[in-house]
Amino acid sequence: MKKYLSQLNKAFENRVRLGIMSVLVVNDWVEYSELKDTLELTDGNLASHVSNLTKKNYVEVRKRFVKNKPNTSYRATQDGRKAFSDHLDALEKLLKNNR
Repeated sequence: MKKYLSQLNKAFENRVRLGIMSVLVVNDWVEYSELKDTLELTDGNLASHVSNLTKKNYVEVRKRFVKNKPNTSYRATQDGRKAFSDHLDALEKLLKNNR
């Protein structure tokens, strides 16, 4: 059990970051408002957690203008997809060995 606990990624221990990554790994680019609404987050909460994941190179941010309006979108990086997959694998192993 201890072995699998050490394989968990601390970046995904928080439910918000877990939710962000869950949405991003199954989509290509996700717009700010869609991610915020899907996870029912405040602007500050989303910004804080995305910033944390961006610093770890798990999330990429794209800022552009669409019809002269600012548009921010996010996607999981390859590093982020791998780290999240490894985290989920460790969770599965932990659950299977705790039965």
